[in-house]
Amino acid sequence: MIRAIRWAVQASSCLGLLLVVAACSEATAPEERRVDLDRLFAPATESEVAAVRAEWAARTSLASGVRQESSGLLSVAGAAGRFQVVSHLVDGHRHYGAIVTPVGAEPRSLPVLVFAHGGDDGVSAAELTLYFLALGDAAASFVWVVPSFRSEPLRWGLETFTSEGEPSPWNRDVDDALSLLSVAFEEEPAADPDRVAVLGLSRGGGVGLLMGARDPRVKAVVSFFGPTDFFDPWMQGIVGDALQGRPRDLPGLDWLDRSYLQPLSRGELSVDAVRREFVRRSAVLFAPSLPAVQIHHGTADPIVAFSQAERLDAVMRSLGRGEPEYEFFAYPGGGHIPLTLPGSIGRTATFLLAQ
Repeated sequence: MIRAIRWAVQASSCLGLLLVVAACSEATAPEERRVDLDRLFAPATESEVAAVRAEWAARTSLASGVRQESSGLLSVAGAAGRFQVVSHLVDGHRHYGAIVTPVGAEPRSLPVLVFAHGGDDGVSAAELTLYFLALGDAAASFVWVVPSFRSEPLRWGLETFTSEGEPSPWNRDVDDALSLLSVAFEEEPAADPDRVAVLGLSRGGGVGLLMGARDPRVKAVVSFFGPTDFFDPWMQGIVGDALQGRPRDLPGLDWLDRSYLQPLSRGELSVDAVRREFVRRSAVLFAPSLPAVQIHHGTADPIVAFSQAERLDAVMRSLGRGEPEYEFFAYPGGGHIPLTLPGSIGRTATFLLAQ
């Protein structure tokens, strides 16, 4: 009986202790997960922008270890084109990309068009061919430069080439694309280094704008529904949901959540460190450095909010930028596919050929 009483007392004490610990955990857990979103999304400061500019200036777009991996013929909207799949080293990682040139082009006779893809699943010859067809005869007026981004595949015919390195959407994507551009000038005689444009879609639209802000070789950018401002209230809503364990199904978000938001919530990263990542990805903060730009965005875009285009447009207008070097086209009811933006492809061709 005495032993039974002692056991009951001990069990009761242990249970009480466990309840206290659980109660304390419940009380402190929200504090550990709480992130000051107002501080995280406060407007970027001049010093933060200047620090990123200095960081970019220290990076190089040079490439080494260039190799030709594959070559052959590819139709460019009905015209004969020659493709090269090349690789090179950037930041110590082997990166793959393609260069497509109309057959018979004279040296330095053609402007260069970098195609910056959307999504997280790399790029393919089949996808590129669709844009050749959409642009029609204009497609054969360029040397096309097609980067994959690090960790992603370049699918070319029956071959797949996967770039090395950890993902870094919108940030190191730019390094990969600029380095491939340098390779194109070395490997393709028809490429004119004084005439370079970028055509970017979604994620690639943001990449194209950042390329234009970082590298004076880029003379024009066409962005279809690309992100421009990671400090926008739309992004704050996305981050707030992710921190509450409700991440949205958006390109790049899984990586952003895993690499920065969850470490921030665990106290492993500071707010200032995450803000730097947002600055690096916000072309609107570097608008004074942008070249000629054309923007296409649908008002009903379910992936990248229309507010992203509006934000860049407001800043560009405040800088006195306007036609023909800056054009903004809004498409009422348009979504996240160029086909839902009537006339956008024709406007793109006209803009690019005029540069």
